[in-house]
Amino acid sequence: MKLLAIETATEACSVAVAVDGEVVERFEIAPRRHAELVLPWADALLAETGLRRRDLDAIAVGRGPGAFTGVRLAISLAQGIALALDRPVVAVSTLATLAMRAPAPAAGPVLAAIDARMGEVYVAAFARDGEGLPQALGPERLGAPGSVPLEDLPWAAAVGSGLAAGEGALAARLRAVAFDPTAMPHAADLARLAAAAWARGEALAPERVEPAYLRDKVALTQAEQRARRG
Repeated sequence: MKLLAIETATEACSVAVAVDGEVVERFEIAPRRHAELVLPWADALLAETGLRRRDLDAIAVGRGPGAFTGVRLAISLAQGIALALDRPVVAVSTLATLAMRAPAPAAGPVLAAIDARMGEVYVAAFARDGEGLPQALGPERLGAPGSVPLEDLPWAAAVGSGLAAGEGALAARLRAVAFDPTAMPHAADLARLAAAAWARGEALAPERVEPAYLRDKVALTQAEQRARRG
């Protein structure tokens, strides 16, 4: 199958094209430049693989959780392209995509964590299936690094910017073999997860795709900020 994948839920901007299991990607840490980069990158990757937009079978998108603006941008672009081409969308958890960055030797549960700002982190637990793809072991959660609920698991690895949030409070609660607080979600991993989801029949009509914000409020009042600082 042929997929275009878009992941912009964090500071990283990433676009990939997958053609029958072969994936090409562009990735850059580019805060506030996602809207500028995504479509030119998509066109360049399609040209590199010899595809036209109408050759695509589906559009894959990182549905969050992550930065509100980045999640909204990715969903909007994916829906717009899919509607124009009359193609479905495959929405994938950004935390699941991040979990793909866990060190390969890790043979146990993986925690994916994204710094949600405002003194909180997004987290979710995953185990690898027989094909090495992460499968959720619990719900996606939002909370303070020192108190967000965690499954009682023999963690093998933990990845993502949430490990460094709150002076590393989340990492201090884990007994994981491997930590990588610099890991970011990549569209190449999103494309692989989306291809598996497509095979399971999980593609959606563009208008049915919903973002996963987890947080209702995207800003705190000054009083709330003072309360969080203690």
